[in-house]
Amino acid sequence: MITKLRQFATTVMFAALFALCSGAVANSQASNPFAPGWTIDTDASEIRVLSIKKQVIAESSQFATFGGAIASDGSATVKVLLDSIDTKIDLRNVRMRFLFFETFKYPEAVIETRLTPGMVAGLQPGQRRAVDLNYSIDLHGVRADRTDRIMVTLLDENRVAVTTTNPIILAVSDFGLSEGLQKLQEAANVTIVPIATLSFDFVFLRDGIATAAASETVTSQISSSSTSSVTPVALETTGNFDTAACVGRFEILSRTGNIFFRSGSAELDSESLPLLSNVLDIVRRCPGMKIEVAGHTDSDGDASTNQRLSEARAGAVTAYLIQNGIEYGRISSVGHGESQPAFPNTSTQNKQRNRRIEFTALDG
Repeated sequence: MITKLRQFATTVMFAALFALCSGAVANSQASNPFAPGWTIDTDASEIRVLSIKKQVIAESSQFATFGGAIASDGSATVKVLLDSIDTKIDLRNVRMRFLFFETFKYPEAVIETRLTPGMVAGLQPGQRRAVDLNYSIDLHGVRADRTDRIMVTLLDENRVAVTTTNPIILAVSDFGLSEGLQKLQEAANVTIVPIATLSFDFVFLRDGIATAAASETVTSQISSSSTSSVTPVALETTGNFDTAACVGRFEILSRTGNIFFRSGSAELDSESLPLLSNVLDIVRRCPGMKIEVAGHTDSDGDASTNQRLSEARAGAVTAYLIQNGIEYGRISSVGHGESQPAFPNTSTQNKQRNRRIEFTALDG
């Protein structure tokens, strides 16, 4: 009998302790709704961008790879890998990456904000509340502060949805994207309205609820604010490209204008390396093709000097590719001097764009 009483007392004690602990956790979460932290459920979330071309044609795109978290103090960060833009057309994706977003220099967009307990205080499962949110967007090297209305919905005690009530209007000029838009229009031969709208539906899971696999994926995407810690994930076929994909990519690379030399010199500037590393990757994935590297100059100076300079600059790019593992026989170079301007040499901007390196994919 004494043994049974002791067992009963022990059981009661543990039950009481469990109840106390559960109450402490519940009270902690009630006083701090962000404890112990939340992680975005990427399978249940999406980011959409709507643009208008030819004044009347709407095109909707999505980003395939992003991650985010809400810390216990309410600070929230969402990172979007811009290489994962999905327009449903391969070469359109490539144009967006290389010409518009310039992902070889700016691989991600970052949204940051701080939430307050009052935004979710008193919400019951299934209830929602519209709040005005102050946040910042870091895109293409430009940080902009914004305020927009969003909807917060408590799905249950472990899931919360954060969505746009109306599309967020973004002007390309606000983020230094006007030149990229111009290149995009020239490449696609269309006019594009210089304003896009952004919409998102984010679902956050209370930490400890997300699956281990999801947590590991998201942690790798958002573990640091440094772009060097993020591995871009391009939406494209893995492995080697077919002929059309190769030809299209080299035509797009030729329009970037992101291979730079010191003034009057054929010495590559270090600012060229981010794009050249992408050129290397594409050349490697087009193994059955030979690549011609062509140099061009503006019309300033002596024509014969410009001819020699264009040849030397094309040769410098060719040398870079060979030094980094591309077979000598696959790469050739040629200089055209000032003889093939892409634009009239009537302005500083046009002259800058005429000083260029172009790539052409040839049959192997």
